[in-house]
Amino acid sequence: MQSIPVDTSRLGVLRCAVAPEPKIADFETKQVKKDRDGNTVYTVGVTVRQQGRRVSVIEIAVPGEPKGIVEGTEVRVTGLEAFAWAMGDRHGISFRAAAITPAPAPSATSAGVAGKGGGA
Repeated sequence: MQSIPVDTSRLGVLRCAVAPEPKIADFETKQVKKDRDGNTVYTVGVTVRQQGRRVSVIEIAVPGEPKGIVEGTEVRVTGLEAFAWAMGDRHGISFRAAAITPAPAPSATSAGVAGKGGGA
């Protein structure tokens, strides 16, 4: 399976739609999926909205539990990769990332608060 790197800077605002949940490897036994290093793999539903386009929700797998991520939180995704897959007559694209973290809060300067009260 070949990975395709994704340029997240072109995806617009990314926001958590579904809080992190452990990914299930076997639904019968409820065994959770682990990566090669033994970390539990979590999935996070993330909304993606590019300028002038509809919102899409993608599920991103990430090793270890992302901290500080709740529904509605704006997030940053590091090392996002897409994978095309096919199983019989089913096919799709899955996503994996190195990390998902809360986006930093905008500073007062970038929010337009600075510079009030004067100027020519």
